[in-house]
Parts: sequence; structure tokens; C-alpha cells
Amino acid sequence: MLNKEFTEFILKNNIIDKSQSILITVSGGIDSIILLDLFTKNKYKFEVAHCNFKLRGEDSEKDAIFVEDLCNKNNITFHKIEFETSKYAKDNGISIQMAARDLRYNWFEKIREENNLDFIATAHNKNDIAETMLLNIIRGTGINGLTGISIKNNKLIRPLLFASREEIAEYQVLNKIEYREDKSNSSTKYSRNKIRHNVIPILEEINPSFLNTMYENAKRFEETNVIYNNSLKFSKNKTLIKQSDRTLINIDSLKKLTPIKTYLYEFLKPYNFTNLIINDIINSLDSESGKIFKSSSHTIIKDREFLIITENWQEEVVKFFIDENNNTYNKPIRLKVDKIKIVDNFKISKLKNIAEIDYDLLKFPLILRKWQKGDYFIPLGMNRTKKLSDFFIDNKLSIKDKKDLWILESKSEIVWIL
Repeated sequence: MLNKEFTEFILKNNIIDKSQSILITVSGGIDSIILLDLFTKNKYKFEVAHCNFKLRGEDSEKDAIFVEDLCNKNNITFHKIEFETSKYAKDNGISIQMAARDLRYNWFEKIREENNLDFIATAHNKNDIAETMLLNIIRGTGINGLTGISIKNNKLIRPLLFASREEIAEYQVLNKIEYREDKSNSSTKYSRNKIRHNVIPILEEINPSFLNTMYENAKRFEETNVIYNNSLKFSKNKTLIKQSDRTLINIDSLKKLTPIKTYLYEFLKPYNFTNLIINDIINSLDSESGKIFKSSSHTIIKDREFLIITENWQEEVVKFFIDENNNTYNKPIRLKVDKIKIVDNFKISKLKNIAEIDYDLLKFPLILRKWQKGDYFIPLGMNRTKKLSDFFIDNKLSIKDKKDLWILESKSEIVWIL
């Protein structure tokens, strides 16, 4: 039954044809192994790609061996790679899940291009649609976040979206297909797994057809999103003026749009402005010219008739070195460095002009520099990273404040924002 629905789904949605070649992403789990089986049975042209994210020790190695052996037995062209996922996440100040996503999709596209393949196929299913929609609602989303997962997105295709995880499991049992069980899927450490194991079962008690309902909802939202984007495009063409080095937003035209915040949010989405800054921009529309608003990548100057958007320019990186044996500095700022021994009643100072840092964790010379785009740090008392640009926004630092600010760095990590 699943095999028939698979071919019908591909034909109905014009996903691919037999002349095209596909890169199937196979983790070794049940969903991707069933996708591989369906492609094999229907004699599509394909190759297989497997990523080892090195996050689950020996299990990750066994997954890679399992998929490679399966491909060798069936004469399938096999591509594999190992990623230092944890290091990539730390270096870029992002979560492990986001790091794994960036790494795999960039690599999939590289393999597709190098081997002249037409599409990349993933094994997302009906459950993934519901989980994604719920996650987006919890985190906060516009209409685009309610469209679930698209069947076809540029070179990405999802030919299993019609099937539920239960239907996939039934097919696996009926056809006695071997796969690798990812033990992390049963853990509720991650938000998606909490929704999968704790939230969706309750919603299915209320509505036994919950997955189908969400699937149909996603399709309706996707159609609504088309209307929304068409209207947005029309207003954008009347309100924005593109120039070679800048974009202008006509203030009079903007003020005629309702709701103004939604329109401005969409207009500014490519320029990384936060909701908080967008509110400030709206409040400034009737004020004097000259106000400046900054995102991580762009600057808006409020002129008399226009909001003028330009790309941020990066100041030249100037570094000063703090030596272990020199304790007084007058340039670029006045700085005194002392070694002290802690006592039993020692408490870290909360004064902003003093930093008390564990000497054994430092590597000299320390570096004193200006902040740069992409900088992140771990605030005192927290165990996760925070972007410096978000810290500035939270603390409402002015442009001058940010220009005057210095960063103390050890081993490429920020230890103090001066």
C-alpha cells in the first residue's frame, strides 16, 4: 500500500520523473531506510549520502558501516563524510541541531553539484510536519512558519510527506527491512522529541486524526501564504526603491500600510532587524531626521522622506596585546592587571569596570580588540552562549557606546566586555 501511495504522491505532485537522478540522504534510521527501499523498488536513478556527526560515539560509527554495507550489497554509489559537529557549533555560537543542519545541507548540495544529480531527497514524513508546525508556534512565527514542510523546495524533495511514522513502521515490519535505531530519538532532551513523545499523543487523544488535520492545515496555510506574499510583493514594489548601494523605504507610503508593523517586519527581514528595533523605527517615523538604527548586518538612517538602508562596514581590526608580566596599560584604555589569591569568603565583583578571571584558564598574551560581527560570549552565571549583538540590544547600547567598547580575548574566546 505504501509503495503505491509513494508512486502516486510523486506523480500527483510532479516531484520527479524516471529520467532524473537523486541523492538520497540516508541516516540508517527507519524513515530514510524505507525511502531508500521505495526508490529501489521503483527503479529510480539515485545515489546515497550519509553523514556521521560524531555525536553518539560507537553508535554513529555503526550507523555509517550499516548504510555503507547496504549500498555495497546493492551496488549503490555511496558518499560519506564525518563532521566535528560539536566544535562547529561552539565556533559559530549555535546549537548542536542547527550545526548539524548547516553541515549536512551544505555538504548534500556540494555532492549533488559535483555528481550532476538533479535533486536531494530527505525522508521527512507527516509527523515531521506536525512537529515542525508546533515548534514554530511555540517559538513564535508568522504565516510562513505554519506551512509545515514543503514537498519541493528548489533542489530539495520530500517524497515521504504523505506517510505517517506509523505507516512507515507497518511497511518495515511487513517487508522485514533492517534499519538502525537512533537511541537519541527516545530522549526528551530536545524540544522536538518532547513534542513527539509528550505533546502529540495528548493531541491525538483529543483528535485521533490529528496528523491528517495538521497535514491539511499546512496545505491551506501554504495557499494562504501565496496570497499573502503576492500582496506583500505589490506593496513592496510601491514602497521600496532599490539603489546600487542602498535601499530606500518611502515613509509616507509605509505609513499608509496596515498593519504597519507586519509590513515593515517583512520589508526588513533580509536585513536582520529585531522586533524591538522595528518598534523603535515605527515610533520614530514622525520624529526629526537623523535617527540611526543598526542590526548585525545593516544600518537604517531615518531621513525626512525615507528610511535609508545601507550595509554595515567593518572597521579595521586593531589588536593590542596584554602581557603576563606587565601590569599597567594606558593605551588604548587605562588598564591595570593584578594577580590575587582567592580566600574562603571570596566573591566575584559585580562592578562593570572590574573583571576577576580564573588565571589558570587564561593563555597569555591576552588580546584587547574592538567587537566584530559574529562575536559571542558566555555571560557570567549562564552556561550558554549569547551573541554580542543581542547583548547590545538587551542593554540598549548606543552607537557611541558600542564604538567605545573593547573586548578582552583569551584563546579566541571572549572573557570580558570592557
